[in-house]
Amino acid sequence: MALSTPALKIRLTLLLAATLALPAFAQKKKQAAATLERPKLVVGIVVDQMRYDYLYRYWSKYGSGGFKRLLGEGFSYENTHYNYVPTYTGPGHASIYTGATPSGHGIIGNNWLVRETGKATYVTEDKQVQSVGGSMEAGQQSPAHMLSTTITDELRLATNFESKVLGVCIKDRGSILPAGHAANAAYWYDGSNGAFISSTHYMQQLPAWAAAFNAEGRALKYLDSPWNTLLPIAQYTESTADDVEWEAPFRGQERPVFPHDLPRLSARLPAAVKGALQATGEKTAPVRDLDLIRSTPFGNSLTLDFALAALQAEQMGQRGTTDFLALSFSSTDYVGHQFGPNSIEAEDTYLRLDQDLARLFDYLDKTVGKRQALVFLSADHAAAHSPNFLLANKLPAGSVGPRLMRDSVQQQLVRRLGPGKWVLSYENQQVYLNRPLIAQKKLDLYQVQRTTAELMLEFSGVTRALAAEDVQKSHWESGLLMNLENGYFPKRSGDVLVVLSPGWLESYAYPVNKGTTHGSGSAYDTHVPLVFWGWGVKPGKSSAPAKITDIASTLARWLHIQEPSANTGEPLREVLGW
Repeated sequence: MALSTPALKIRLTLLLAATLALPAFAQKKKQAAATLERPKLVVGIVVDQMRYDYLYRYWSKYGSGGFKRLLGEGFSYENTHYNYVPTYTGPGHASIYTGATPSGHGIIGNNWLVRETGKATYVTEDKQVQSVGGSMEAGQQSPAHMLSTTITDELRLATNFESKVLGVCIKDRGSILPAGHAANAAYWYDGSNGAFISSTHYMQQLPAWAAAFNAEGRALKYLDSPWNTLLPIAQYTESTADDVEWEAPFRGQERPVFPHDLPRLSARLPAAVKGALQATGEKTAPVRDLDLIRSTPFGNSLTLDFALAALQAEQMGQRGTTDFLALSFSSTDYVGHQFGPNSIEAEDTYLRLDQDLARLFDYLDKTVGKRQALVFLSADHAAAHSPNFLLANKLPAGSVGPRLMRDSVQQQLVRRLGPGKWVLSYENQQVYLNRPLIAQKKLDLYQVQRTTAELMLEFSGVTRALAAEDVQKSHWESGLLMNLENGYFPKRSGDVLVVLSPGWLESYAYPVNKGTTHGSGSAYDTHVPLVFWGWGVKPGKSSAPAKITDIASTLARWLHIQEPSANTGEPLREVLGW
């Protein structure tokens, strides 16, 4: 049937409109596809015990390819803080990658008391898995204690497990927690054999490339040369003198001074081996202490060597899907604990880390492609100044002895409540009370908690002590009490939470104070760097408040994937361009 003239005009008009709309529709489809683009590779860098001010403290001595390149081409959040206590390595790594605080992901410390067994557990301890490539003690590790997914887990889920996720760190917890539950692999260092190892949570045997790397004996090669300063020692003007009383020497060393004779210091027999040989009368050459490398800047270099081997062998960032390397440098923490943040050793470690970062960025440029990798750098916590350094300069500081506090409170509770082991443990600045004994004696748990809190306040350096029940029944939106609440997980945390005065820290060698530690809610422990660099990042900086838990949310927006299951952070708008 022929169309009438008006009907034909309508049909032609609609056809013309549809034809004109095709390019616009195609453009919109192209734009929609573009929003789903992802970087080829994400590299998360966590520097153990890195204070925020280290970004600038050694600025004049950094090269152009490491920290300076990161800040010059990247976006820095200058006011990034942890929003919970205690600030330790395990919780720090878990919080960065889950976007949650310990109250959500359950990692409340590096160790804690398991009330059901009455025994302590380690953050990644897992007796249900076996070691792969190393000793049983070093290898029985997994993320089983972490109750949330990580951003790395969510990437695996979003890509139907096509994305590769690897964790690499000298510390087991610095590799395992960031890599997450569903990672392809996590690798950490075993000082008993100088190898990077894993566990059966991830694999049944090391891949050929990892076994080949371990066979090279690189740890031993690094320890075959003394640790001397990278620059003439007189140029380390940002640090204190080389020989001060608040630094701890290596075992076998009289004074904590350069050069550190690593070949001699590492050439000794472990006590267990020495005893066994003496019992049999057997003589042998000294066994090298390969664990020593942890406390030198070369532990970071070894970590990067292994990470680069992993990137190359696994073709990460070159497979047509987004891969993720969770890379943590922990020798900074070992050096910081031993020598303190004002030492020449700490400065030299950061100058050498700067060179290692330049090596990493150069590799990414040449393999993944310039600005095709998305990198972030942060820290799992910062650090306090050494108390004796502060006191020597007439600044407020001090230390407490955790064992002394535990035993003293135990004695006081016996006087008040009668015989019994009332205090089971003092861990993570928390007192664990004997709840079965309290129930057996028909005492009120809350009242015993409050009594214990009052006793804790009698110690010099303790400014606050809170009953756990008060923490559970209250809610704070900011400040110290919010940090305590965010760090509290009822099934794992203690009965009394303790807060030390600013500048005060726990010393397990009390009353001797050497080096430093961390764990408080003070700014010197919570303020850490946060810099994004590479894919989609425009240079800039912001002083807007940022929380460590915001990292995972920001990555989720960039990658167009779900946030981790316990996530409480918010996307950082400035770096996303919102």
